[in-house]
Amino acid sequence: MIVEERIYTCYCAKAAQYVAMYQAEGLAIQRPILGHLVGYFTSDMGELNQVVHLWAYESFEDRGARRARLLADPAWKAYAAKVQPLVMTQQNKILIPADFSPWADGPAHLSGAQ
Repeated sequence: MIVEERIYTCYCAKAAQYVAMYQAEGLAIQRPILGHLVGYFTSDMGELNQVVHLWAYESFEDRGARRARLLADPAWKAYAAKVQPLVMTQQNKILIPADFSPWADGPAHLSGAQ
């Protein structure tokens, strides 16, 4: 199991607009293709104007196949073209849970966890 962390730094005062557009349009396109959304956040302290989202995948191969499907989707291409002007930089990280992490056994393991 892996988690992908994606950090978008938006132009000044554009993060709220980015999140609103994602909520209205992007999420409905991404969620069925990418699967397990772990969380979606904005920054309030430190580096501002950032949007951070985390997606869980069974493996690197699962992530690659799902991302390829997303990037080929015409609705996603149209949506991405709308929000791209709001984004200044992007960082992606693949996070691998430690053996003792609640995420070590994947998201299904967490359904009953607190």
